[in-house]
Amino acid sequence: MPKVLVSDTVDRAGIEILSQVAQVDEKTGLSEEELVNTIPEYDALMVRSGTQVTKNVIEAANQLKIIGRAGVGVDNIDVDAATRRGIMVVNSPEGNTIAAAEHALAMMLSMSRYIPDANQSVKKGEWKRKQFLGNEVYKKTLGVVGLGKIGSHVAVAARAMGMKLLAFDPYISAERAEQIGCRLVDLDFLFQESDYITLHIPKTPETKGLIGQETLEKMKPNARIINCARGGLIDEEALAKALESGQVAGAALDVFEEEPISPESPLLKLGKELIATPHLGASTEEAQTNVAVDVAEQIRDVLLGLPARSAVNIPGLNPEVMEKLRPYLQLAETLGNLVSQLAGGRIESLNVRLQGELADMESKPVMVAALKGLLSQALRERVNYVNASIEAKERGIHVVETRDASSRDYTGSLCLTAKGASGEHSVNGALLSDREMRITNIDEFPINVPPTQNMLFTRHRDMPGIIGKIGSFLGSFNVNIASMQVGRKIVRGDAVMVLSLDDPLPEGILEEIMKVPGVRDAYTVTL
Repeated sequence: MPKVLVSDTVDRAGIEILSQVAQVDEKTGLSEEELVNTIPEYDALMVRSGTQVTKNVIEAANQLKIIGRAGVGVDNIDVDAATRRGIMVVNSPEGNTIAAAEHALAMMLSMSRYIPDANQSVKKGEWKRKQFLGNEVYKKTLGVVGLGKIGSHVAVAARAMGMKLLAFDPYISAERAEQIGCRLVDLDFLFQESDYITLHIPKTPETKGLIGQETLEKMKPNARIINCARGGLIDEEALAKALESGQVAGAALDVFEEEPISPESPLLKLGKELIATPHLGASTEEAQTNVAVDVAEQIRDVLLGLPARSAVNIPGLNPEVMEKLRPYLQLAETLGNLVSQLAGGRIESLNVRLQGELADMESKPVMVAALKGLLSQALRERVNYVNASIEAKERGIHVVETRDASSRDYTGSLCLTAKGASGEHSVNGALLSDREMRITNIDEFPINVPPTQNMLFTRHRDMPGIIGKIGSFLGSFNVNIASMQVGRKIVRGDAVMVLSLDDPLPEGILEEIMKVPGVRDAYTVTL
């Protein structure tokens, strides 16, 4: 009988599922050394956030087939080490969806009716009904920032309560938004027109501090904002000032930039205009049961030889096939990430052309890797090799695969073409003999550059002095250029320039680059 080690406390429902097919041992609080000594005899490992599944632990796992994380994140698991050993890693990306959505709705209603303060008032022996005159949400406009699974559920529930819905999500098609009952708008319009605003987006370099003083000033004086997503999306100091001055009527926060919240936070000085809870979005009995059951069922299925539904690494591949494909999977994911940023989000279609020796290989993992990269800007840690195809389908992205074995410029190469908000863009990439990745073509302009973390792409007229002007302009803002490559088809026609930068571009510089005479387009890309 297989053996499963459960090294963190999980709901008993998960233990009962595992016990149907395996011997289950619960050993919590193990140190890394203890886990290294214990893991060799187990076929599966189930953890939450307490256990650190390090490279040392994974290398000691002689017969481990699967690691299950009863929760969303897998930061405490060395996924790369597990993948190299052919060990599947699974999580529960949707186990807390309902809990988080319901908490956002509860915060909105509590804020509208001053329920926390009214409760405390009555418990003090007071009866101040006039002091707690609230507002109805019926026929009010709710602005939903992020129409993923949680945001969509909030929108559906709010619509059932008679609310009007606006939404901002650059990665959702208008058709999908209409199915949910939302009208897609830009962020400024949403903040100007909404009576309530709820955030359901991941924290990324692009979304950190997204809601600052300038955005808050666009809100109606009687509008209210809810954040049950991630701390750091809102500039807390700017929000405190807006609430104190009456610029914003109310806020309900479940997450904070620093947790536990600092005693010095200006938010703690506010009164009934702020409701704050200690990151309770997933804290329901049902959610804790759901994540345990979800992961336990996946572990059970894998031990029975069945597929898992939420693997975060590559499931079900023969180790020899996986070893051969791995470099191309990284290439496909990188090109997918790149072309999604060039195409400008809200992708309508993706064409993946497998070229050279790649045209004769197993294509599905490569297609999935390309979709994972394509969606990574929108979904971050929520997109994986199992759900990438499903997420693409839900967003109405039309995916086409083509093969061209006759292409021999490189041993194996990929061409990804995406149509999005910025039009249609294509990128080609290949692996050199040492398996180093190269971007070999942008919109049919030949180049040869390795992908780097911070890149600037321009399309400009091929004319004397323009490259120098852009370089000098970046230098004036202390932006250091690591490398530069220019591709053109004809002399004095259009050209493409790719700059690898040591640091991200400061805010506002891209707009200034567009003003340089001869520059037609400019894009920043972060990989």
